[in-house]
Amino acid sequence: MSIRDYKHFIGGRYVDGVGTDSIERVSPANGQTVARYARGTTGDIDLAIEAARTAFDEGPWPRMSGMDRANILHAWADRLRENKDRLVRIEVEEVGKPIRFARGDIDGAIGLIRYAASLALQMSGSAYTNLGENKTAMIMREPAGVVALITPWNFPALIVAQKAPFALAAGCTVVLKPAEFTSGSAFEMAALAFEAGVPAGVFNVVSGQGAAIGDHLTSHPGIDFVSFTGSTRTGHRVVSNTGRNLVKSSVELGGKSANIVFEDADLDAAIDGALMGVFFNNGECCISGSRLFVQSSIADEFVKKVVDRSSRVKVGDPFDEATDVGALIDDQHLAKVAAFVKSGIDEGAELVLGGGIAAGTGGHFHEATIFDRVDPRMTIFREEIFGPVLSVTRFDSVADAIRLANDTIYGLANYVWSRNINTVMTVAKQLRSGLVQANTVIDGAPQLPLAGVKGSGFGYEMGQAGFEEFTQLKTLLIHTGPRTPIFGS
Repeated sequence: MSIRDYKHFIGGRYVDGVGTDSIERVSPANGQTVARYARGTTGDIDLAIEAARTAFDEGPWPRMSGMDRANILHAWADRLRENKDRLVRIEVEEVGKPIRFARGDIDGAIGLIRYAASLALQMSGSAYTNLGENKTAMIMREPAGVVALITPWNFPALIVAQKAPFALAAGCTVVLKPAEFTSGSAFEMAALAFEAGVPAGVFNVVSGQGAAIGDHLTSHPGIDFVSFTGSTRTGHRVVSNTGRNLVKSSVELGGKSANIVFEDADLDAAIDGALMGVFFNNGECCISGSRLFVQSSIADEFVKKVVDRSSRVKVGDPFDEATDVGALIDDQHLAKVAAFVKSGIDEGAELVLGGGIAAGTGGHFHEATIFDRVDPRMTIFREEIFGPVLSVTRFDSVADAIRLANDTIYGLANYVWSRNINTVMTVAKQLRSGLVQANTVIDGAPQLPLAGVKGSGFGYEMGQAGFEEFTQLKTLLIHTGPRTPIFGS
């Protein structure tokens, strides 16, 4: 296995960092070194922001027509398609996710870029022609400027594609700091964007630890907007940093989604949705349906079937096409998941499947795990576990389901399973989350925005709303014809 070595990507080329240290990434599946990234410093951030600032203030990108930007973004998507196999391998090696899901991530990234390209053609304002005989006003939409993007380790390519193409479509320039564990795909995507025609300095990538360079990036006076995806704790820090400069930010943070199954649901589909909700991407997913609420009248039989299906979930080599759950991101995260499982046992939840670290695998693997009869006061009900661990809680009525689902500091996503449209609409309207899906789970399309409420953050990604995050409005009022004197007449 060859080791990929990455320098920072600044000004359209790979450059040596100000520092000389590097970050070594080992595969969470087998412990082998797969990549090295430059360990960024504040000096590297300064260089990247300078390149992005020059490209925005003096370069062609913000001044291009929407058609020209769209054509380049489509060319970028073409480059990703041509390099799909390499990008998939990078995702599997660095993240530990099953290869079939990594393919879906790259396909999703390509789709997001193509959708963002379409929005470059639709960046429009409005005009007011009814302000009086001698007045006309235009409201113009312009790029926000130099934007900082910070992305997490669980979906390295996909979340870059939820941000960067929309920023580029709007005419912004970008400084991206990917997660220090999984930076490879970010570098590859930036280099492919440059090959596709994105000018030098428009898309820059600096790797490094968040604690070392994240604060400097998010508090830098040369940044006009910050888009962050990550933990709620770090999100508070980002908002504090941007607030000092009165810079707008968008933060998509943690989640503790409810997966609510009513007695009139298509139960076979809901069983599949229960497994997808918690085991997809190894459970390392901010919109994971990790709290399964089942109506009491069907709970015993439904939970039995969920446990039976889950017992056949294959945990193992992420390059195996049959694998359902791969390796967790590192040993510290594996220990954290194991500690949550222990808390569930200690606090009295009924362990009905799994519960242990998968032995003899040579990597950071955790068994598919299910707890039944979980009380809302328990830690596993309240905390984001970010692993293949499902908690089951029973409910009696619609009101009970809504109360339980909203009993969390988070508000990112929730899921409802029912054949009754009245039930779906009643519940969906009362759930405190930015996303609700009915009779499906962890689904979506580039046109649909994702946003959080409460402890899950604010601002939008994807869709028209996500595109507009990277823009600002300017009002131009024009007076024509003679003007009546106001002073000194």
